[in-house]
Amino acid sequence: MSTTHFGFQSVDEGDKARRVRSVFDSVAPRYDLMNDLMSAGLHRAWKAYTVMVANLREGDQVLDIAGGTGDLALAFAKKVGATGQVVHTDINEAMLRTGRDRLINAGVLLPTVVCDAERLPFADNHFDLVSVAFGLRNMTHKDAALAEMCRVLKPRGRLLVLEFSKVARPLSKAYDWYSFKVLPRLGSLVAGDAASYQYLAESIRMHPGQEELKSLMKQTGFGHVDYHNMAGGVVALHVGIKC
Repeated sequence: MSTTHFGFQSVDEGDKARRVRSVFDSVAPRYDLMNDLMSAGLHRAWKAYTVMVANLREGDQVLDIAGGTGDLALAFAKKVGATGQVVHTDINEAMLRTGRDRLINAGVLLPTVVCDAERLPFADNHFDLVSVAFGLRNMTHKDAALAEMCRVLKPRGRLLVLEFSKVARPLSKAYDWYSFKVLPRLGSLVAGDAASYQYLAESIRMHPGQEELKSLMKQTGFGHVDYHNMAGGVVALHVGIKC
């Protein structure tokens, strides 16, 4: 059997999804709180920028992949209105359940689907926009997932990938110290789980950098790809257009 990475470990490809699912089963109850603490609230600004770049219109069809606790899905739903639709998906049932409950509490009912981004259960050429925020790096076959996202987009439809990326060189030492010393301890104190946050830090280092991901998106069917760095490259928003 082929192997892939799970953080810095090498594991069987078939085992990675199970391990990732276990991580997010563990962190789901405190996921939003930890995001606020880990990023000093910046993740909210990154997602707000993503919503602005999405530039959705009334009636648009949107697929939110790895939608987790539903913050982007909620923001998108407000933009597409009653004539549009946002489909809220995640491979992890615990994360999706948390997000569904949060959406219901906000008075928003969306289609909610447990599904694997590498095998999307949606028709070709259906969505105006596909988004995946902080989820692509956890996928075993990123090329297969990106190709699926391209398949379900309409011609001229757009993919938004918001993900941790390669930080600017002057920040690298401080960022490494924070990632490997502070983050696991914060996970232990707040979520009772240092190991999962150690994995999250490692998974960021194993994820393709800005130019590498841009190239991969072009290889999987996107005719035009650009990216926008935020926080010195800690996070990048890649925008791909299906031509």
